[in-house]
Amino acid sequence: MAMDDIEYQIFGTDMQYVEVELDPGEAAIGEAGMMMFMEEGIDMDTVFGDGSQQGGVFGKLLGAGKRLLTGESLFTTVFHNEGRSKSRVAFAAPYPGKIVPVHLAEIGGSLICQKDSFLCAAKGVSLGIALQRRLGAGLFGGEGFIMQKLEGDGWAFVHAGGTLIEKTLAPGQVLRVDTGCVVAFQPQVDFDIKFVGKIKSAFFGGEGLFFATLRGPGKVWLQSLPLSRLANRLMAAASTTTTSSNGALLGAGALGGLGGLGALGGLMGDDDE
Repeated sequence: MAMDDIEYQIFGTDMQYVEVELDPGEAAIGEAGMMMFMEEGIDMDTVFGDGSQQGGVFGKLLGAGKRLLTGESLFTTVFHNEGRSKSRVAFAAPYPGKIVPVHLAEIGGSLICQKDSFLCAAKGVSLGIALQRRLGAGLFGGEGFIMQKLEGDGWAFVHAGGTLIEKTLAPGQVLRVDTGCVVAFQPQVDFDIKFVGKIKSAFFGGEGLFFATLRGPGKVWLQSLPLSRLANRLMAAASTTTTSSNGALLGAGALGGLGGLGALGGLMGDDDE
C-alpha cells in the first residue's frame, strides 16, 4: 500500500505532542486515546487492525490479531483529510518523555519497538509483531515475548519515557541495558537477555536479575524512564504516602499526646507550685 508523505512538527520539551499536517486525501493512523486535537476538514474513523489492509475480511482479522497479540486494542483510529486545504491533527505523549520521529525508508523499512511505545504513523505503515527468537529474551525480556514491528517507507512516531538516547552500534559492539529501557532497534541488531552473573548483585543491587544485550550493527533507541519503572515508583509512593499519612496521624497523635502530657505536666507543676 502506498504511504502518505506527511509533514510534522513536534512541540514541547518534557510533555511533547506531534502535529501531523495532512494534504487533501492524506491520512494518518494513531494509537487509541492518543489524539489531542484535529482541525476542520479532518475526519476520524475507527477501523479493525492497523488500517493498512486494503480490504478483505481475512486481512482485517489478521491485522487485528497482530495488535491483540502485542497487547494493544483491536482497533486503530484513522484520521483523513476530507477538506480542500491542508489540515492538522495532533497526538500527545501519554507520560513525560520524548517523541521519536523515524522515517522507515531511511533505516531499511522496518523498526522493532516495545509494544507501548507506538504513537502514530503515516497511513500505510503496517503494525505487526516481532517474536523474540531466543527463549531467554522471551521469558525474561521485561516487556514480554512479543514486540511490535513497524514496516513501511513512511514516517512513524514512537514515544520514549524520560530522556531519549540514540546510539549507532558498530558491528560486534555490545551494549548492556536495563530491559525496560529499550525503546526500539533495527531488525539487524541482535537482541538477547542475559543473567547479571552475580547472585549478590542480582538480589541486592536493585537492578533485577537480567539485562538486555544489544549487539550491532544498527541503531538503538533507549529511554531513561520506562513506563513500568514510573508506575512502580508511583505505586510505591502512593503506598508510602498512605502508610505515612496513617503513621503521621498516629505519630502526630502520639507526639501530640506526649506533648499534651508534657503541657499537662507543666500545668500540674504550676498548680503544685
